[in-house]
Amino acid sequence: MTKRKAGQKSGYLGHRTHGRGNCKNRRGSGNRGGRGKAGMCKHKGTMKEAVGYFGKVGFVRPSASASVKVAHLYDINQKALGNELEKKGGKYHFDFEGKVLATGKVSVPLVIRAASWSKNVEKKLGQAGGQISKLEAAKDAPAKAE
Repeated sequence: MTKRKAGQKSGYLGHRTHGRGNCKNRRGSGNRGGRGKAGMCKHKGTMKEAVGYFGKVGFVRPSASASVKVAHLYDINQKALGNELEKKGGKYHFDFEGKVLATGKVSVPLVIRAASWSKNVEKKLGQAGGQISKLEAAKDAPAKAE
């Protein structure tokens, strides 16, 4: 069984103040800088550190890529090897309503239809004998309200 790390206290056994100076120095709220939220904008920290007490400061731009679905070439290739994709004419077909990223290697010829893709996807698919094309949005799907 593994041995637990010894606590800090054991290093100071036999020493009266455990390396904290005079034994009176650790008593009372004055030693801790006041009670509760006292001194949050003064000696306990700056305004940035006190954001949790005084509300939000600044603006964070929402990420545009947070709402985009992503698929990696590695995952698509694994689905093809596991016979999860439809095979027509010696090539595996995959449709995706998001962005395809070029992470991983392609070992089988893939025909991918996607909304968007990165630059290196075309290179990797071309070397493996595959291709990528734009996926057209369904005409009967309801339009997004803006």
